[in-house]
Amino acid sequence: MDNRDQVRDFLISRRAKITPERAGLPAGTRRRVKGLRRSEVAALADVSVEYYGKLERGNLAGVSPGILEAVARALQLDDAERAHLLHLAQAAEGSDALTRPRQRPGRQTPLHRSLQWTLDAITAGPAYVSNGRLDVLAANRLARAFFSDIYATGDPQPPNLARYQFLDPAARRFYLDWELTADVTVDVLRTEAGRDPRDKDLHDLVGELSTRSDAFRTRWGAHNVRRHGTGTKRFHHPVVGDLTLAFETLAMTAEPGLTLAIYTAEPGTASEENLRLLDSWAASPDVSSSTRPLSAG
Repeated sequence: MDNRDQVRDFLISRRAKITPERAGLPAGTRRRVKGLRRSEVAALADVSVEYYGKLERGNLAGVSPGILEAVARALQLDDAERAHLLHLAQAAEGSDALTRPRQRPGRQTPLHRSLQWTLDAITAGPAYVSNGRLDVLAANRLARAFFSDIYATGDPQPPNLARYQFLDPAARRFYLDWELTADVTVDVLRTEAGRDPRDKDLHDLVGELSTRSDAFRTRWGAHNVRRHGTGTKRFHHPVVGDLTLAFETLAMTAEPGLTLAIYTAEPGTASEENLRLLDSWAASPDVSSSTRPLSAG
């Protein structure tokens, strides 16, 4: 993914979101642009229009942290957007080598065996490990049953949550808030693209989804980013019905670039009972064999 294009499109999209009123500026009557003008952002950041124009053309190489912070303030970036701008600047400098996730030597390199043991020890809710592309690299029994539609395809490659979200019609039944979940999925991938712009597999995934899904392509063009660490989601599982689950995602110190996600139900709710039913269903021999763990990619 071209760094200059990412920088340009990100800054333009953020500028378009800030109205003059929100920035404390007079709106005027002859505005031809959506949001702020370049000159207005430059004034708010206390840089020349020419210098800000260079930034918005995608050239972040050599930009000081102070200027990046001033631009972030002018564009009213949130924490996730500020981090994304910093990653884009690091990539432009070529100084992100130590901050990028460590690349694995092969697509089928197995994870540590103890990781699967740890996942299997989590029995009250679905738990899985994924990378920044949203490949599911390892999962406990409940997670394999939870994502049964994905595992049922028999694809030897690691299941990918983004591909399922946008290309499998079953996803619109599974995610009760499909539109919101789709927004989050794309925002997470856009964040990863800024953090690791040299990830060829991510580039290929984005190209595939952009070609095959209008819903993905529109969201990708919005250049939104976010941190996705905790929250609540609603699902409709084809076997046990509706589930409202809280989730937590944790960065893995021993495996940079990978995250552990755990879903749980509020105690005493129908969702907790449905998770127990899902666990019983997952324990049947036919289900267990069709959703066996896969190697990491």
